[in-house]
Amino acid sequence: MVETQPPLARALEWRDRDWRDDEGELLPAVVDVVCAMLVEGDAESLKTLVSEAHEADVGALLAQLDPDDRNRLVELLGADFDFTALTEVDETIRVEILEEMEPEQVAEGIAELETDDAVAILEDLDEAERSEILDKLPASDRFALRRAFDYPEGSAGRRMKDEFIAVPPFWTVGQVIDHLRDSADLPEDFTEIFVVDPGYHIQGHVRLDRLLRAQRPVAVTDILEEETRTVTASEDQEDVAFMFERYNLLSAPVVDEGNRLVGVLTVDDIVDVIEEEADADIKQLGGVKADEEISDSVWTTAKGRFRWLFINLITAFLATTVLKSFEVQLAEMVALAVLAPIVASQGGNAATQTMTVAVRALATRELGPRNAFRIVRREVAVGFLNGIAFALITGAVASFWFTNANIGVVIGLALVCNLVAGSLGGVLIPLLLDRLRVDPAISSGPFVTTVTDVTGFLSFLTIATWWFKL
Repeated sequence: MVETQPPLARALEWRDRDWRDDEGELLPAVVDVVCAMLVEGDAESLKTLVSEAHEADVGALLAQLDPDDRNRLVELLGADFDFTALTEVDETIRVEILEEMEPEQVAEGIAELETDDAVAILEDLDEAERSEILDKLPASDRFALRRAFDYPEGSAGRRMKDEFIAVPPFWTVGQVIDHLRDSADLPEDFTEIFVVDPGYHIQGHVRLDRLLRAQRPVAVTDILEEETRTVTASEDQEDVAFMFERYNLLSAPVVDEGNRLVGVLTVDDIVDVIEEEADADIKQLGGVKADEEISDSVWTTAKGRFRWLFINLITAFLATTVLKSFEVQLAEMVALAVLAPIVASQGGNAATQTMTVAVRALATRELGPRNAFRIVRREVAVGFLNGIAFALITGAVASFWFTNANIGVVIGLALVCNLVAGSLGGVLIPLLLDRLRVDPAISSGPFVTTVTDVTGFLSFLTIATWWFKL
Protein backbone atom coordinates (compact mmCIF):
# COMPACT_ATOMS: atom_id res chain seq x y z
CA MET A 1 0.00 0.00 0.00
CA VAL A 2 2.81 2.40 0.95
CA GLU A 3 4.67 1.92 -2.31
CA THR A 4 1.65 2.79 -4.48
CA GLN A 5 1.02 6.18 -2.83
CA PRO A 6 2.51 9.36 -4.30
CA PRO A 7 5.53 10.50 -2.23
CA LEU A 8 3.84 13.64 -0.93
CA ALA A 9 0.74 11.67 0.06
CA ARG A 10 2.93 9.27 2.06
CA ALA A 11 4.55 12.20 3.81
CA LEU A 12 1.23 13.81 4.68
CA GLU A 13 -0.17 10.52 5.96
CA TRP A 14 2.73 9.87 8.34
CA ARG A 15 3.08 13.49 9.38
CA ASP A 16 -0.36 13.33 10.98
CA ARG A 17 0.16 9.89 12.56
CA ASP A 18 1.94 8.79 15.71
CA TRP A 19 5.38 7.49 14.82
CA ARG A 20 5.52 5.18 17.83
CA ASP A 21 3.73 2.00 18.87
CA ASP A 22 1.97 1.38 22.19
CA GLU A 23 5.32 0.62 23.87
CA GLY A 24 6.91 3.84 22.65
CA GLU A 25 9.11 2.20 20.01
CA LEU A 26 9.58 3.86 16.62
CA LEU A 27 7.41 2.12 14.00
CA PRO A 28 9.48 0.31 11.33
CA ALA A 29 7.08 1.64 8.69
CA VAL A 30 8.24 5.21 9.42
CA VAL A 31 11.85 4.22 8.83
CA ASP A 32 10.88 2.44 5.60
CA VAL A 33 9.02 5.51 4.30
CA VAL A 34 11.96 7.80 5.11
CA CYS A 35 14.46 5.41 3.52
CA ALA A 36 12.35 5.33 0.34
CA MET A 37 12.36 9.14 0.22
CA LEU A 38 16.12 9.17 0.71
CA VAL A 39 16.61 6.75 -2.19
CA GLU A 40 14.37 8.91 -4.37
CA GLY A 41 16.08 12.11 -3.20
CA ASP A 42 12.64 13.56 -2.52
CA ALA A 43 13.53 16.58 -0.36
CA GLU A 44 10.07 18.13 -0.53
CA SER A 45 8.27 15.08 0.83
CA LEU A 46 10.98 14.53 3.41
CA LYS A 47 10.62 18.08 4.70
CA THR A 48 6.85 17.69 4.85
CA LEU A 49 7.23 14.55 6.94
CA VAL A 50 10.18 15.35 9.22
CA SER A 51 10.33 19.11 9.69
CA GLU A 52 7.23 19.20 11.94
CA ALA A 53 8.09 16.07 13.93
CA HIS A 54 9.13 16.25 17.57
CA GLU A 55 12.90 16.28 18.08
CA ALA A 56 12.72 13.09 20.17
CA ASP A 57 11.08 11.26 17.25
CA VAL A 58 13.63 12.66 14.78
CA GLY A 59 16.41 11.55 17.13
CA ALA A 60 14.96 8.03 17.28
CA LEU A 61 14.76 8.04 13.47
CA LEU A 62 18.41 9.09 13.16
CA ALA A 63 19.45 6.28 15.50
CA GLN A 64 17.67 3.73 13.28
CA LEU A 65 19.23 4.88 10.00
CA ASP A 66 22.57 3.78 8.59
CA PRO A 67 25.34 6.43 8.79
CA ASP A 68 25.11 7.26 5.07
CA ASP A 69 21.32 7.63 5.30
CA ARG A 70 21.64 9.92 8.32
CA ASN A 71 23.94 12.26 6.44
CA ARG A 72 21.68 12.13 3.39
CA LEU A 73 18.66 13.00 5.57
CA VAL A 74 20.40 16.05 7.03
CA GLU A 75 21.57 17.12 3.58
CA LEU A 76 18.09 16.92 2.03
CA LEU A 77 16.43 18.71 4.95
CA GLY A 78 18.93 21.56 4.74
CA ALA A 79 17.80 24.57 6.78
CA ASP A 80 14.70 22.61 7.90
CA PHE A 81 16.80 20.19 9.95
CA ASP A 82 16.09 20.74 13.65
CA PHE A 83 19.42 20.64 15.48
CA THR A 84 17.61 19.95 18.75
CA ALA A 85 17.24 16.37 17.47
CA LEU A 86 20.99 15.96 17.94
CA THR A 87 20.50 16.22 21.71
CA GLU A 88 18.35 13.07 21.48
CA VAL A 89 21.03 10.79 19.98
CA ASP A 90 24.18 9.36 21.53
CA GLU A 91 27.58 10.95 21.22
CA THR A 92 28.90 8.75 18.41
CA ILE A 93 25.97 9.47 16.10
CA ARG A 94 26.03 13.18 16.94
CA VAL A 95 29.73 13.55 16.16
CA GLU A 96 29.42 11.56 12.92
CA ILE A 97 26.66 13.88 11.70
CA LEU A 98 28.44 17.08 12.74
CA GLU A 99 31.71 16.05 11.10
CA GLU A 100 29.94 15.68 7.75
CA MET A 101 28.55 19.22 7.93
CA GLU A 102 30.23 22.51 7.13
CA PRO A 103 31.04 24.73 10.16
CA GLU A 104 28.80 27.47 8.74
CA GLN A 105 25.84 25.09 8.57
CA VAL A 106 26.40 23.89 12.14
CA ALA A 107 26.75 27.47 13.39
CA GLU A 108 23.53 28.47 11.66
CA GLY A 109 21.68 25.55 13.21
CA ILE A 110 22.85 25.94 16.80
CA ALA A 111 22.30 29.71 16.72
CA GLU A 112 18.57 28.91 16.91
CA LEU A 113 18.97 26.76 20.03
CA GLU A 114 18.97 27.55 23.73
CA THR A 115 22.41 27.66 25.31
CA ASP A 116 22.19 24.32 27.11
CA ASP A 117 21.20 22.48 23.92
CA ALA A 118 23.96 24.16 21.93
CA VAL A 119 26.53 23.19 24.57
CA ALA A 120 25.27 19.59 24.62
CA ILE A 121 25.78 19.37 20.85
CA LEU A 122 29.21 20.99 20.68
CA GLU A 123 30.91 19.61 23.79
CA ASP A 124 31.71 16.24 22.21
CA LEU A 125 33.74 17.84 19.41
CA ASP A 126 37.45 18.43 19.79
CA GLU A 127 38.66 21.92 20.67
CA ALA A 128 39.69 22.88 17.12
CA GLU A 129 36.37 21.89 15.53
CA ARG A 130 34.40 23.58 18.27
CA SER A 131 36.36 26.83 17.96
CA GLU A 132 35.88 26.85 14.21
CA ILE A 133 32.11 26.62 14.66
CA LEU A 134 32.01 29.20 17.46
CA ASP A 135 33.89 31.68 15.29
CA LYS A 136 31.00 31.56 12.78
CA LEU A 137 28.40 32.55 15.39
CA PRO A 138 27.15 36.06 16.18
CA ALA A 139 29.17 37.72 18.94
CA SER A 140 26.48 37.43 21.64
CA ASP A 141 25.93 33.71 21.03
CA ARG A 142 29.67 33.08 20.80
CA PHE A 143 30.28 34.82 24.14
CA ALA A 144 27.54 32.84 25.91
CA LEU A 145 28.82 29.50 24.61
CA ARG A 146 32.48 30.24 25.30
CA ARG A 147 31.55 31.19 28.85
CA ALA A 148 29.68 27.89 29.26
CA PHE A 149 32.71 25.93 28.03
CA ASP A 150 34.88 27.73 30.57
CA TYR A 151 33.05 25.79 33.30
CA PRO A 152 34.14 22.21 34.09
CA GLU A 153 32.52 19.35 32.24
CA GLY A 154 29.62 17.96 34.27
CA SER A 155 29.09 21.26 36.10
CA ALA A 156 25.93 23.36 36.43
CA GLY A 157 27.51 26.01 34.19
CA ARG A 158 27.58 23.54 31.31
CA ARG A 159 23.92 22.65 31.84
CA MET A 160 22.41 26.07 32.44
CA LYS A 161 20.40 28.21 30.05
CA ASP A 162 21.47 31.82 29.85
CA GLU A 163 17.95 32.79 28.78
CA PHE A 164 16.06 33.96 31.85
CA ILE A 165 13.87 36.87 33.01
CA ALA A 166 15.26 39.30 35.57
CA VAL A 167 13.61 42.52 36.72
CA PRO A 168 14.57 45.29 39.17
CA PRO A 169 12.96 45.35 42.63
CA PHE A 170 11.29 48.75 42.12
CA TRP A 171 9.03 47.51 39.29
CA THR A 172 5.34 46.85 39.75
CA VAL A 173 3.43 43.76 38.69
CA GLY A 174 2.01 45.72 35.76
CA GLN A 175 5.46 46.70 34.53
CA VAL A 176 6.62 43.11 34.70
CA ILE A 177 3.60 41.85 32.76
CA ASP A 178 4.04 44.56 30.11
CA HIS A 179 7.71 43.62 29.82
CA LEU A 180 6.78 39.97 29.27
CA ARG A 181 4.25 40.91 26.60
CA ASP A 182 6.59 43.27 24.76
CA SER A 183 9.79 41.17 24.84
CA ALA A 184 10.49 39.25 21.65
CA ASP A 185 13.21 37.00 23.09
CA LEU A 186 11.61 35.40 26.12
CA PRO A 187 12.74 31.89 27.12
CA GLU A 188 10.62 29.12 25.66
CA ASP A 189 9.68 27.84 29.12
CA PHE A 190 9.86 29.61 32.46
CA THR A 191 8.04 29.36 35.77
CA GLU A 192 9.61 32.17 37.78
CA ILE A 193 10.99 35.68 37.41
CA PHE A 194 14.16 36.68 39.23
CA VAL A 195 14.46 40.00 41.02
CA VAL A 196 17.98 41.44 40.90
CA ASP A 197 19.83 44.56 41.94
CA PRO A 198 21.87 46.63 39.42
CA GLY A 199 24.82 44.26 39.94
CA TYR A 200 22.62 41.25 39.07
CA HIS A 201 22.73 39.90 42.62
CA ILE A 202 19.56 37.94 43.34
CA GLN A 203 17.12 39.54 45.76
CA GLY A 204 14.54 36.79 45.38
CA HIS A 205 12.11 35.39 42.86
CA VAL A 206 8.45 35.65 41.91
CA ARG A 207 6.51 32.62 40.76
CA LEU A 208 4.61 33.16 37.54
CA ASP A 209 1.29 32.00 39.03
CA ARG A 210 1.65 34.45 41.92
CA LEU A 211 2.50 37.28 39.53
CA LEU A 212 -0.65 36.71 37.46
CA ARG A 213 -2.85 36.67 40.56
CA ALA A 214 -1.55 40.03 41.82
CA GLN A 215 -2.99 43.43 40.89
CA ARG A 216 -1.02 45.61 38.48
CA PRO A 217 -0.11 48.37 40.98
CA VAL A 218 1.37 45.90 43.49
CA ALA A 219 5.14 46.25 43.91
CA VAL A 220 7.24 43.25 42.96
CA THR A 221 8.85 43.34 46.41
CA ASP A 222 5.42 42.73 47.98
CA ILE A 223 5.09 39.31 46.32
CA LEU A 224 8.79 38.49 46.35
CA GLU A 225 9.98 35.16 47.78
CA GLU A 226 13.37 35.92 49.29
CA GLU A 227 14.34 32.32 50.01
CA THR A 228 15.78 31.27 46.67
CA ARG A 229 17.91 28.14 46.38
CA THR A 230 20.78 29.09 44.12
CA VAL A 231 23.30 26.91 42.31
CA THR A 232 26.95 27.82 41.79
CA ALA A 233 28.01 27.55 38.16
CA SER A 234 30.99 25.36 39.04
CA GLU A 235 28.90 22.99 41.18
CA ASP A 236 28.76 19.35 40.12
CA GLN A 237 25.60 18.50 38.19
CA GLU A 238 24.96 15.42 40.33
CA ASP A 239 24.88 17.55 43.48
CA VAL A 240 22.45 19.90 41.77
CA ALA A 241 20.22 16.96 40.81
CA PHE A 242 20.06 15.92 44.47
CA MET A 243 19.01 19.45 45.43
CA PHE A 244 16.22 19.44 42.83
CA GLU A 245 15.03 16.06 44.05
CA ARG A 246 15.23 16.98 47.73
CA TYR A 247 13.32 20.26 47.45
CA ASN A 248 11.04 19.40 44.49
CA LEU A 249 12.32 22.32 42.42
CA LEU A 250 11.17 23.21 38.93
CA SER A 251 14.05 25.59 38.32
CA ALA A 252 16.97 27.20 40.12
CA PRO A 253 19.08 30.29 39.35
CA VAL A 254 22.77 29.77 38.63
CA VAL A 255 25.25 32.29 40.04
CA ASP A 256 28.95 32.87 39.46
CA GLU A 257 31.66 33.24 42.12
CA GLY A 258 30.57 36.84 42.70
CA ASN A 259 27.01 35.65 43.39
CA ARG A 260 25.78 37.29 40.18
CA LEU A 261 22.94 35.69 38.21
CA VAL A 262 24.35 34.08 35.05
CA GLY A 263 21.78 31.45 34.09
CA VAL A 264 19.02 29.11 35.14
CA LEU A 265 18.65 25.35 35.43
CA THR A 266 15.27 23.76 34.76
CA VAL A 267 13.89 20.40 35.72
CA ASP A 268 14.12 19.03 32.17
CA ASP A 269 17.90 19.52 32.35
CA ILE A 270 17.99 17.73 35.69
CA VAL A 271 16.00 14.77 34.38
CA ASP A 272 18.71 14.35 31.73
CA VAL A 273 21.39 14.51 34.44
CA ILE A 274 19.66 11.85 36.55
CA GLU A 275 19.27 9.61 33.50
CA GLU A 276 22.93 10.05 32.52
CA GLU A 277 24.21 9.36 36.04
CA ALA A 278 22.04 6.24 36.40
CA ASP A 279 23.10 5.06 32.95
CA ALA A 280 26.77 5.55 33.86
CA ASP A 281 26.39 3.65 37.15
CA ILE A 282 24.70 0.69 35.44
CA LYS A 283 27.43 0.48 32.80
CA GLN A 284 30.25 0.79 35.30
CA LEU A 285 28.78 -1.91 37.52
CA GLY A 286 29.06 -4.21 34.50
CA GLY A 287 32.69 -3.23 33.90
CA VAL A 288 31.82 -1.01 30.93
CA LYS A 289 33.02 2.56 30.40
CA ALA A 290 30.40 5.13 31.35
CA ASP A 291 30.48 6.74 27.90
CA GLU A 292 30.15 3.53 25.87
CA GLU A 293 27.28 3.68 23.38
CA ILE A 294 25.56 1.02 21.32
CA SER A 295 26.63 2.89 18.18
CA ASP A 296 30.36 2.75 19.02
CA SER A 297 32.65 0.89 16.64
CA VAL A 298 33.83 -2.66 17.33
CA TRP A 299 37.39 -1.49 18.03
CA THR A 300 36.31 1.30 20.40
CA THR A 301 34.03 -1.06 22.32
CA ALA A 302 36.59 -3.88 22.54
CA LYS A 303 39.32 -1.48 23.69
CA GLY A 304 37.06 0.05 26.34
CA ARG A 305 36.09 -3.32 27.81
CA PHE A 306 39.57 -4.87 27.72
CA ARG A 307 40.88 -3.30 30.95
CA TRP A 308 38.29 -4.75 33.28
CA LEU A 309 38.34 -8.12 31.53
CA PHE A 310 42.10 -8.16 32.08
CA ILE A 311 41.65 -7.32 35.78
CA ASN A 312 39.06 -10.08 36.04
CA LEU A 313 41.54 -12.49 34.46
CA ILE A 314 44.14 -11.64 37.10
CA THR A 315 41.64 -12.17 39.93
CA ALA A 316 40.56 -15.45 38.32
CA PHE A 317 44.16 -16.65 38.52
CA LEU A 318 44.09 -15.78 42.22
CA ALA A 319 41.02 -17.98 42.72
CA THR A 320 42.63 -20.73 40.64
CA THR A 321 45.66 -20.62 42.94
CA VAL A 322 43.35 -21.66 45.79
CA LEU A 323 42.14 -24.62 43.76
CA LYS A 324 45.69 -25.62 42.89
CA SER A 325 46.68 -25.70 46.57
CA PHE A 326 44.00 -28.36 47.07
CA GLU A 327 44.87 -30.45 44.01
CA VAL A 328 45.58 -33.57 46.11
CA GLN A 329 42.15 -33.43 47.74
CA LEU A 330 40.47 -32.73 44.41
CA ALA A 331 42.22 -35.75 42.88
CA GLU A 332 41.08 -37.99 45.74
CA MET A 333 37.46 -36.85 45.62
CA VAL A 334 36.06 -35.88 42.21
CA ALA A 335 32.81 -34.61 43.78
CA LEU A 336 34.71 -31.67 45.23
CA ALA A 337 35.77 -30.50 41.77
CA VAL A 338 32.21 -30.86 40.48
CA LEU A 339 30.57 -28.96 43.33
CA ALA A 340 33.14 -26.21 44.03
CA PRO A 341 31.88 -23.89 41.23
CA ILE A 342 28.39 -23.96 42.76
CA VAL A 343 29.65 -22.50 46.02
CA ALA A 344 31.64 -19.75 44.27
CA SER A 345 28.78 -18.95 41.88
CA GLN A 346 26.12 -18.61 44.59
CA GLY A 347 28.41 -16.41 46.67
CA GLY A 348 29.13 -14.26 43.62
CA ASN A 349 25.44 -13.80 42.87
CA ALA A 350 24.69 -12.85 46.49
CA ALA A 351 27.58 -10.38 46.47
CA THR A 352 26.40 -8.82 43.20
CA GLN A 353 22.92 -8.31 44.62
CA THR A 354 24.29 -6.61 47.74
CA MET A 355 26.84 -4.59 45.78
CA THR A 356 24.20 -3.28 43.38
CA VAL A 357 22.02 -2.05 46.23
CA ALA A 358 25.02 -0.58 48.10
CA VAL A 359 26.46 1.26 45.11
CA ARG A 360 23.08 2.73 44.24
CA ALA A 361 22.50 3.75 47.87
CA LEU A 362 25.89 5.47 47.91
CA ALA A 363 25.05 7.25 44.66
CA THR A 364 21.73 8.49 46.04
CA ARG A 365 23.35 9.27 49.43
CA GLU A 366 21.07 6.91 51.33
CA LEU A 367 24.12 5.03 52.61
CA GLY A 368 26.80 6.82 54.61
CA PRO A 369 28.93 6.58 57.76
CA ARG A 370 26.00 7.19 60.11
CA ASN A 371 23.96 4.17 58.98
CA ALA A 372 26.76 1.97 57.59
CA PHE A 373 26.89 -0.41 60.56
CA ARG A 374 23.14 -0.99 60.48
CA ILE A 375 23.22 -1.72 56.74
CA VAL A 376 26.20 -4.06 57.08
CA ARG A 377 24.47 -5.94 59.89
CA ARG A 378 21.31 -6.20 57.77
CA GLU A 379 23.17 -7.57 54.75
CA VAL A 380 25.04 -10.14 56.85
CA ALA A 381 21.71 -11.32 58.28
CA VAL A 382 20.25 -11.58 54.76
CA GLY A 383 23.32 -13.54 53.60
CA PHE A 384 23.06 -15.88 56.58
CA LEU A 385 19.34 -16.59 56.03
CA ASN A 386 19.79 -17.23 52.32
CA GLY A 387 22.86 -19.32 53.13
CA ILE A 388 20.82 -21.56 55.41
CA ALA A 389 18.06 -21.90 52.79
CA PHE A 390 20.45 -22.79 49.96
CA ALA A 391 22.50 -25.03 52.25
CA LEU A 392 19.41 -27.18 52.81
CA ILE A 393 18.43 -27.21 49.12
CA THR A 394 21.91 -27.75 47.68
CA GLY A 395 22.94 -30.15 50.44
CA ALA A 396 19.92 -32.34 49.77
CA VAL A 397 20.55 -32.38 46.01
CA ALA A 398 24.29 -33.08 46.44
CA SER A 399 23.62 -35.89 48.95
CA PHE A 400 21.18 -37.55 46.56
CA TRP A 401 23.38 -36.97 43.52
CA PHE A 402 26.54 -38.50 45.03
CA THR A 403 24.69 -40.83 47.44
CA ASN A 404 26.74 -39.37 50.26
CA ALA A 405 25.12 -37.35 53.04
CA ASN A 406 28.47 -36.01 54.20
CA ILE A 407 29.06 -34.16 50.93
CA GLY A 408 25.71 -32.44 51.45
CA VAL A 409 26.80 -31.24 54.91
CA VAL A 410 30.11 -29.94 53.56
CA ILE A 411 28.63 -27.96 50.69
CA GLY A 412 25.88 -26.65 52.98
CA LEU A 413 28.38 -25.26 55.47
CA ALA A 414 30.47 -23.76 52.66
CA LEU A 415 27.41 -22.06 51.16
CA VAL A 416 26.55 -20.43 54.47
CA CYS A 417 30.13 -19.15 54.79
CA ASN A 418 30.30 -17.83 51.23
CA LEU A 419 26.88 -16.16 51.14
CA VAL A 420 27.71 -14.34 54.37
CA ALA A 421 31.13 -13.39 52.96
CA GLY A 422 29.53 -12.28 49.68
CA SER A 423 26.96 -10.10 51.43
CA LEU A 424 29.64 -8.63 53.67
CA GLY A 425 32.01 -7.93 50.78
CA GLY A 426 29.19 -6.56 48.63
CA VAL A 427 28.59 -3.72 51.07
CA LEU A 428 32.00 -3.21 52.72
CA ILE A 429 34.02 -2.95 49.49
CA PRO A 430 31.84 -0.17 47.97
CA LEU A 431 31.94 1.65 51.34
CA LEU A 432 35.74 1.40 51.49
CA LEU A 433 36.19 2.54 47.90
CA ASP A 434 33.83 5.45 48.48
CA ARG A 435 35.84 6.46 51.56
CA LEU A 436 39.02 6.34 49.43
CA ARG A 437 37.34 8.66 46.87
CA VAL A 438 37.25 5.89 44.25
CA ASP A 439 33.98 5.47 42.35
CA PRO A 440 32.53 2.20 43.75
CA ALA A 441 30.45 1.70 40.61
CA ILE A 442 33.63 1.35 38.56
CA SER A 443 35.83 -0.66 40.90
CA SER A 444 33.66 -2.84 43.14
CA GLY A 445 32.92 -5.68 40.73
CA PRO A 446 36.37 -7.28 40.35
CA PHE A 447 37.14 -7.01 44.08
CA VAL A 448 33.81 -8.49 45.14
CA THR A 449 34.14 -11.32 42.62
CA THR A 450 37.60 -12.13 43.97
CA VAL A 451 36.32 -12.23 47.55
CA THR A 452 33.51 -14.67 46.73
CA ASP A 453 35.62 -16.90 44.48
CA VAL A 454 38.49 -17.17 46.94
CA THR A 455 36.23 -17.50 49.99
CA GLY A 456 33.99 -20.01 48.22
CA PHE A 457 36.76 -22.32 47.08
CA LEU A 458 38.75 -21.94 50.29
CA SER A 459 35.82 -22.56 52.64
CA PHE A 460 34.45 -25.50 50.66
CA LEU A 461 37.77 -27.27 50.21
CA THR A 462 38.99 -26.53 53.75
CA ILE A 463 35.77 -27.89 55.29
CA ALA A 464 35.92 -30.92 52.99
CA THR A 465 39.56 -31.60 53.90
CA TRP A 466 38.74 -31.46 57.59
CA TRP A 467 35.46 -33.38 57.32
CA PHE A 468 36.74 -36.22 55.15
CA LYS A 469 40.27 -36.24 56.66
CA LEU A 470 41.82 -35.84 53.20
